[in-house]
Amino acid sequence: MAETPFTFRLVTPQRLLLETEVVSLQAPGSEGYLGVLAHHAPLITMLRAGRLEVRTAEGRTIRFAVTGGFLEVSRNRATVLADAAERAKEIDRSRAEAALLRAEKRLRHLQGGAESIRHSEGAEGDGPIDRDRALRALERAKTRLSVSGTERE
Repeated sequence: MAETPFTFRLVTPQRLLLETEVVSLQAPGSEGYLGVLAHHAPLITMLRAGRLEVRTAEGRTIRFAVTGGFLEVSRNRATVLADAAERAKEIDRSRAEAALLRAEKRLRHLQGGAESIRHSEGAEGDGPIDRDRALRALERAKTRLSVSGTERE
């Protein structure tokens, strides 16, 4: 039995990454991963950093790293408005590894008793970095590395 396709759009503030017919979507919802098939009930939910995966009507699987945003499902359409998103094949693995090391270093400094630290590794800006920001950077880096290590489209 053929799977029923529905329209999917992935949009960031910078660009439209994908608009196509898909048969399934898996997204990192705020309370855990959720799946969407055709004729899903209307839904709006926040997304957290994680892997977003779609399977096209042609059977291809396309993976993205997203760093938060919203998912809306309505009238057999799903739209992700992501804070940021990258296709697996666009991720620079060495850059993601460097970001992971920076985030881990910042967290070690914070655990050493400092409430905040200053940018000292050449990062943009010179304001304080708090624990929440360092944890978000760590999660983004881990997501990008996880998605970049998957089989390509």
